[in-house]
Amino acid sequence: METTLDAFGGLTSVNAPATGRFNVGFQQGRWWLFTPEGNGFFSLALNHAEEADLKHPHNIDVWTERYGTRDRWREAVLQDMRTFGFNTLGWTQQWVAGDYEIDADWLNTIDLEHSAGWTSAELRGAGMPYVQTLRFAEFENWNGNPQYPDVFSRDFEDYATHLARTTAANHADDPNLIGYFFVDIPAWIPHASGRYFTRDGRHVSEGELADIAARYYEVTTAAVRSFDDQHLIMGDRYNGNKGIPDVVLEAAAPYLDVLSIQYFPGADEAAHRKMRDDLQRWHDLTGKPIINADAGNSCATALHPARWDSLADQSARGRNYEESLNALISAPWLIGWHWCGYVENPVRGWGIKSGLDEPYADFAPVVTEVNTSIYDRLLSTRV
Repeated sequence: METTLDAFGGLTSVNAPATGRFNVGFQQGRWWLFTPEGNGFFSLALNHAEEADLKHPHNIDVWTERYGTRDRWREAVLQDMRTFGFNTLGWTQQWVAGDYEIDADWLNTIDLEHSAGWTSAELRGAGMPYVQTLRFAEFENWNGNPQYPDVFSRDFEDYATHLARTTAANHADDPNLIGYFFVDIPAWIPHASGRYFTRDGRHVSEGELADIAARYYEVTTAAVRSFDDQHLIMGDRYNGNKGIPDVVLEAAAPYLDVLSIQYFPGADEAAHRKMRDDLQRWHDLTGKPIINADAGNSCATALHPARWDSLADQSARGRNYEESLNALISAPWLIGWHWCGYVENPVRGWGIKSGLDEPYADFAPVVTEVNTSIYDRLLSTRV
């Protein structure tokens, strides 16, 4: 099937009015992102591209010999993305500290477990669609010292406005920006540390949580819209594997353009079916199209010889990549698939490339084939 793409990577056979920015809509039997030129777009993003992954003792020579500067490395990242068939620069922070717990509570040992990510200027200079993160609060599942904000306070409102002023204002006129993510897997259920939203010395009730969530999304969205009333609100990147309270999604829905849910797919058909069923229910609850904002898989490698959640090998990872995306591709609400991650590091035990900056030969080609045929796959499932 022949496909023609516009300058943003949008499919020219699926059309909506051109608006000069990315937006969302329902066309030809499914939801789509639409490019600024008005063409259907499915966001295939690569997450966690971080130069420090190549500055460990085992690979600093790779950095020195191949790159040496951030500019050269950044251009190589963008070329890799094109080679692998990705059309979106995803969430650029990398996991750099802490232990991955078997029970998936991700209770780490220090406050800042992720790198700083790409600057506004670097994102704007990438020359391809991208997303921007706005960390309005610090109560992530992976955060060993989560801070639950008082969303009714003047301080929270002032901080949200400050963050939007210093970040969103830099992107308001950029047609390559798809939209804004907020907090990365926020703990809207009690955190593994025992911390949670409290009132009168106790954990809040479901009704109180609904009020907190409504105020949180009201304040954060209003802050963004004060400086950018054009681009999409993609909201928190929820942790679908751990679960999301319905009251939070119901509170968020009026403010979101896109529902962003991280869901690692599991290894078999039953796990894929559960992933689809969970996402379907959350779509039905909110009425919003969905991006799987972080999905990944792993196997034993030279850097990580023993993982409890491993697939058999890199070939199995390739099959899992295709099978897990295929499990969702016919869902009319799916508008994006964001992959975790790029270069394997000593903390994050997986990547498309090894810790020596080499694509995994039995994995990367499958990713490329699936990604470059994404529109054929989507069109073949239309109703």
